[in-house]
Amino acid sequence: MEALMTLIIGVLTACGVYLTLRGRTFPVVLGLTFLSYAVNLFLFAMGRLVIGLPPVIADNAAGYTDPLPQALVLTAIVIGFGMTAFVIVLALKARVELGNDHVDGIDK
Repeated sequence: MEALMTLIIGVLTACGVYLTLRGRTFPVVLGLTFLSYAVNLFLFAMGRLVIGLPPVIADNAAGYTDPLPQALVLTAIVIGFGMTAFVIVLALKARVELGNDHVDGIDK
């Protein structure tokens, strides 16, 4: 399971970096989204997820799950959604102003 999670995070990161380096705005937005997903999975995996244990320490509990990674990922999802919405609006405005959707404003 660790190898599969590592592979998924690596593929998402590689796709995100590749798409972020493209010349058009939509692949850049998609690449940033993939990088956001990769970071969220990484944070979630580093939290040592345990199934069936409570997130709060109790006297009679055998163990507990750390709730901090879950809170961090939830916050990152909300921030990522806001960032994606802002970048899409910014790209649409640049498309209207410049007449093309190339990142540096020069259509090649």
